[in-house]
Amino acid sequence: MMEEEELEFVEELEAVLQLTPEVQLAIEQVFPSQDPLDQADFNAVEYINTLFPTEQVKEITRDIKQLDHAKRHLTTSITTLNHLHMLAGGVDSLEAMTRRRQYGEVANLLQGVMNVLEHFHKYMGIPQIRQLSERVKAAQTELGQQILADFEEAFPSQGTKRPGGPSNVLRDACLVANILDPRIKQEIIKKFIKQHLSEYLVLFQENQDVAWLDKIDRRYAWVKRQLVDYEEKYGRMFPREWYMTERISVEFCHVTRTELSKIMRARAKEIEVKLLLFAIQRTTNFEGFLAKRFSGCTLTDGTLKKLESPPPSTNPFLEEETAPEMEELALEKGELEQPKKPKAPDNPFHGIVSKCFEPHLYVYIESQDKNLSELIDRFVADFKAQGPPKPNTDEGGAVLPSCADLFVYYKKCMVQCSQLSTGEPMVALTTIFQKYLREYAWKTLSGNLPKTSSSSGGLTISSLLKEKEGSEVARFTLEELCLICSILSTAEYCLATTQQLEEKLKEKVDVSLTERINLTGEMDTFSTVISSSIQLLVQDLDAACDPALIAMSKMPWQNVEHVGDQSPYVTSVILHIKQNVPIIRDNLASTRKYFTQFCIKFANSFIPKFITHLFKCKPISMVGAEQLLLDTHSLKMVLLDLPSIGSQVVRKAPASYTKIVVKGMTRAEMILKVVMAPHEPLVVFVDNYIKLLTDCNTETFQKILDMKGLKRSEQSSMLELFRQRLPAPPSGTESSSTLSLMAPTPEQESSRIRKLEKLIKKRL
Repeated sequence: MMEEEELEFVEELEAVLQLTPEVQLAIEQVFPSQDPLDQADFNAVEYINTLFPTEQVKEITRDIKQLDHAKRHLTTSITTLNHLHMLAGGVDSLEAMTRRRQYGEVANLLQGVMNVLEHFHKYMGIPQIRQLSERVKAAQTELGQQILADFEEAFPSQGTKRPGGPSNVLRDACLVANILDPRIKQEIIKKFIKQHLSEYLVLFQENQDVAWLDKIDRRYAWVKRQLVDYEEKYGRMFPREWYMTERISVEFCHVTRTELSKIMRARAKEIEVKLLLFAIQRTTNFEGFLAKRFSGCTLTDGTLKKLESPPPSTNPFLEEETAPEMEELALEKGELEQPKKPKAPDNPFHGIVSKCFEPHLYVYIESQDKNLSELIDRFVADFKAQGPPKPNTDEGGAVLPSCADLFVYYKKCMVQCSQLSTGEPMVALTTIFQKYLREYAWKTLSGNLPKTSSSSGGLTISSLLKEKEGSEVARFTLEELCLICSILSTAEYCLATTQQLEEKLKEKVDVSLTERINLTGEMDTFSTVISSSIQLLVQDLDAACDPALIAMSKMPWQNVEHVGDQSPYVTSVILHIKQNVPIIRDNLASTRKYFTQFCIKFANSFIPKFITHLFKCKPISMVGAEQLLLDTHSLKMVLLDLPSIGSQVVRKAPASYTKIVVKGMTRAEMILKVVMAPHEPLVVFVDNYIKLLTDCNTETFQKILDMKGLKRSEQSSMLELFRQRLPAPPSGTESSSTLSLMAPTPEQESSRIRKLEKLIKKRL
């Protein structure tokens, strides 16, 4: 000890004597010295070794070192003897106090004896030391057995009556148990809790009336009374860090879960949905009560998963369950775009009892299946009774109220089921959701799309397009057009909300089951309803324009003598467009992208059909061609203005739509310009055709010759020259016919589209 103190003093002294270079330089200038002791880098060891470089150094300090060693050994011996005296006396006192059950004194003494004994680990080879160590171990064993016996006497396992109050002896015994082997403490806790809950097992036996689910409240009321009773009688007997009230509650939960599982297996046929939900609600309320009172620090049995904070989410469907009314309101309005930061779970007791209900949740799932089936039937019946929604020209197409009702119910079921279980029952509920999303799409939406009078066997594309010449065209009424728009808007709402529902379900379900949550098929179903609705709107307007196009093809264009205003058939087409498009636009105001799709699909359908009928106008005189060119330009301007026609607010048409109209109608204009051009000289005519139409198809060229009214004999030489004047095909292309197949004309493309639409409608 003296050596250590001296070394510390030297180190402190050196630290004090360390001077800065500037101060050292100033001192040397004021007091110049050649003495090594005055040097700034003076080293005492090197200086001594310089003075005493031989073994006789060592002889001088040898006696000093011997004295230092003797001093150190003497100090150690005295300390060890003191520890030995303390250990021997402590063991004697410990044994005596143990026999007298002086647990308060034992608790303080035992810890000290164990601390002193640690100093003798390296002396265990000495018989006397080993004997003292064995006596300490024996005293610990005796203490443990004696304390367990005292608790067994105070709280007998088979006893029918508890002592009236806490015991000071047992309170001090708990302090000793904290020092002894942890198994002693665990055994005390186990026996006390078992004895404390023995009455519960008798009162709520399986054959007792109060044991059934309808009286589950009595179980939780009983344990609450027991906790109050414990605090009054035994609250001070057990150390606070033993968390006895929480341990009693946790053990009660384990016993209750086991007992409820047994009785529900035995009486499974008696479990009804209302009874099951009642029991689950009361149980989850009790679990919430435990979470408010206890921290959950004793949940170490592995029966519950450790709750962790969920990762950050960007789910637009995310809403907290604390305000269900606000959730339903937001769901009805479709205002679920703002994500909220998820809260970390704050109930470590969730599922500690309610887990037992999970095997019986099939009753709940079957009930939801039945309820949703009735809900869909009610939607269908209400639609038939109330009729289609009223036309809407202000705020866009009305979404059917039934879709909001459906998703509000889904939300309620999802939240309720997630509180019951996040495992397989959630997957089963998702399957039910999928089933009735499809049924809603087909029964309530697609099933209510209007059908034309000419289609007794259901709505098909051909029924809308196959109209006899001169016959009255079957048209949708204003109410039917509004209904189609309403169904389209509803399908769009369902599509977006179904996507959000899928994301929310994946958040609610266990991570291992997220891959089994997939509503893509249902979203595709709503997309199909949207496409069908748009196609109906296109077909209706398209069919309305058919008689005008037929009239165009029947006019004697070779007899037209002068160019006037636009022809009657153009006026008819424009009239139909002005009748339908504003209605559709106003009722799709909330879904602008689908109105744009309607415009694009109509242009892709009408323009190829117009060109097809244009080819039927033969023969055509020069003046007739000029009139047709004027009509074509008028239609082109109307089509370019179609998205905003009849609207007070003029918006620029989407670029994608404008490109289609310009390309298609420019082709029609080029056809007429070729027809107007003189066919002699032949080479100039052919080259002009190839330049204007860039069409290598001989069929198109021959149609133009027919429009010009040329005879077959004249056409043969022109066709031959046409083939000769065609540009050389690209490398790897065999002939112009192959090139034509590779780049189909708009007429061919339109035909393919119509065939595809027929096939889709047939399958639907």
